[in-house]
Amino acid sequence: MIDTGDIDVFLGLDVGKGEHHATTVTPAGKKAFDNRLPNTEPKLRELFAKLKAKHGTVLVVVDQPASIGALPLAVARDMGCPVAYLPGLTMRRIADLYPGEAKTDARDAFIIADAARAMPHTLRAIDGEDETIAELEMIVGFDDDLAGEVTRVANRLHGLLTQTHPSLERVLGPRLQHPAILTLLERFGSPAQIRKAGRRRPVTLLRPKAPRMAERLVEDIFAALADPASRTYYDKKIAQGKHHTQALLCLARRRADVLFAMLRDGTFYEPQPAAAVT
Repeated sequence: MIDTGDIDVFLGLDVGKGEHHATTVTPAGKKAFDNRLPNTEPKLRELFAKLKAKHGTVLVVVDQPASIGALPLAVARDMGCPVAYLPGLTMRRIADLYPGEAKTDARDAFIIADAARAMPHTLRAIDGEDETIAELEMIVGFDDDLAGEVTRVANRLHGLLTQTHPSLERVLGPRLQHPAILTLLERFGSPAQIRKAGRRRPVTLLRPKAPRMAERLVEDIFAALADPASRTYYDKKIAQGKHHTQALLCLARRRADVLFAMLRDGTFYEPQPAAAVT
């Protein structure tokens, strides 16, 4: 437990990236300062010096000892002020003891300062080892956030591919995080654009990132984009004198009929040989 017997004023800092909120209380529990504080060395030194000159020994307490809380702690130490921190979980529990439910920077700063005054056993001393542990925990937290973001983006890509072309998703899905697949999707973006590019351009694009897989992967992709029965039906309509758009509309109506039959009968799609298409 930190000895606060010789502390003349307790300074609580609800730390932030650009500015903190600073609140001080005296041993009697009276507020002596309550205002925003820019996160700059000159402003921090100015406040600490004023408090020391007016009150005496200043205990600087933060709710986060690393990253955004590092500068005020370094300045406080350099100026001879004792420092401590109030763990976040402890602070949240203590906050339930104070009136009001709205979470504000000013309220949090006051709770930090007053907890240091009234409940010094809740404080933790800060030494080099504590700061190193806090920094490592933050780095691990960043890594966890990045891993979660990678998973979220991958799931989103899986979903989009499934919505637009399930067969293509079955080819690309298991390799979705491979640099070659990501490059392919970044360059062409959709099944239609991949088909339009032809086989040579995707192979050339993928070969530097997947030299052994490029040609086989492109063949698998074009096999998933292809439907011999649909191509035969489309060619038949073209041979009957229909324009490209008319032939596509005929094919779309035929596909819609198939979907209706699947829903009506509760069956899965079973491709028919191209020769059987009429």
